[in-house]
Amino acid sequence: MKKTILLLPISLVLLSCSNKKGQYDASGTFEAIEVKIASQANGVIEQLNISEGQTLEIGQFLGYIDSTQLYLKKQQLEAQIKVLLNKKPNIIVQLSSLEEQLRQAKREQKRVQNLVSGNAAPQKLLDDANSQVEIIENKIRAQKSTLSINTTSLINETEPLQMQIRQLNDQLEKCKIINKVKGTVLIKYVEENEMVSPGSPLYNIANLDTLTLRAYITGNQLPEVKINQEVEVLVDNESNGYKTYKGTIGWISDKAEFTPKTIQTKDERANLVYAVKIEVPNDGFLKIGMYGEVNF
Repeated sequence: MKKTILLLPISLVLLSCSNKKGQYDASGTFEAIEVKIASQANGVIEQLNISEGQTLEIGQFLGYIDSTQLYLKKQQLEAQIKVLLNKKPNIIVQLSSLEEQLRQAKREQKRVQNLVSGNAAPQKLLDDANSQVEIIENKIRAQKSTLSINTTSLINETEPLQMQIRQLNDQLEKCKIINKVKGTVLIKYVEENEMVSPGSPLYNIANLDTLTLRAYITGNQLPEVKINQEVEVLVDNESNGYKTYKGTIGWISDKAEFTPKTIQTKDERANLVYAVKIEVPNDGFLKIGMYGEVNF
């Protein structure tokens, strides 16, 4: 009789635990935002330092695509620009002769002016000297204008070449494989020495620090949930029990859909359900595609 009394509470506890397992309000699978990184250049991959499962940071250098032809084209354009700019007139040198003539004319102008002031020379000599200075100054202004126009014209001829160099610099920069998404490499599509073109996939990456559990609820459950609501997420572990996480509802669908075949709901007879996305911080245990259960 005493044995029966002792065993009864234990059996009730075990029955309670077994009934608790499997009770949940919704279920679904974990997913992450996967980004397929593609090549931005055309050529052979000379270096690609990534492996599946590797964690990458934003801005991390991973390798490069052969850019020899682009570099040679850039050098050719730079040489063309140098040739054009070497044709620019040296304004100081080309005006030096006229500048010297002007200095002599002004010295003569001053000498004649002194003579006229002392009544030692007629006014006509001063008028001639003034005229000579003016003529040389006009020549200098005309020469400066011509040389300036020639210089501007040559600079304008280099502008299209400069634009091509900027385009090549952009293409050369795109030959570098720089990671732009923090996360873990899920799939590596290519290897070194393979030929790629713009748009060719290089690798697939996703940030696994937080995973999204896409679960489904019935119409009766819809009034019970709201955005930013904290929920309990349960995941099976190796000990035939549950590992518990705290999640936050980040999205609720406004349209009903038929229950996916792989998903169970609290009311298994429900045909129409609403999808919800629950953000769950990942401690490394959660994986994409893993099954999870939710209690609101």
